[in-house]
Amino acid sequence: MSSLYTRSKEFTRNRKSQSDSPPASPSPTAKTLRHERLSRLESGGSSNPTASDSYGDRASARARREAREARLATLTSRVEEDSNRDYKKLYEGALTENQKLKTKLQEAQLELADVKSKLEKMAQQKQEKTSDRSSMLEMEKRERRALERKMSEMEEEMKVLTELKSDNQRLKDENGALIRVISKLSK
Repeated sequence: MSSLYTRSKEFTRNRKSQSDSPPASPSPTAKTLRHERLSRLESGGSSNPTASDSYGDRASARARREAREARLATLTSRVEEDSNRDYKKLYEGALTENQKLKTKLQEAQLELADVKSKLEKMAQQKQEKTSDRSSMLEMEKRERRALERKMSEMEEEMKVLTELKSDNQRLKDENGALIRVISKLSK
């Protein structure tokens, strides 16, 4: 008795968990089983079956079942065709997307190569400028040193020149004094 109770309890649990889950779209086999059950219920629903009625009901039920099976077969073939078409469309879409991505990749690679070449040119120019600057700085330093030397030489010459002027002036003064002395003596 307890085993029956546990079985029925598990059965109700299973049924509850199945009913709690959201309904899924029925598969084609589930649809055919449902149609067969309905046809059995329709054929078994008459209360007073006679031999001819049951034969007619069976024939009509068989005809209905065959019609349903034909419709299901066409429906499944349509579904298969649609799925094949969808795959083909998806494949073609993926191919076109891949082509677009390949062209974008090639464009990006070309742009990257162009930017790299520009950067290399700029780096080379900068290096040339720095080497030019360093050579210019060295030349400027040399010129500055030469100018400083010339300036110091000119300062020396100026000192000598002022000394010479003062000597010249002293000699003129002495010469003038001697001329006066000689002129006084000659009188």
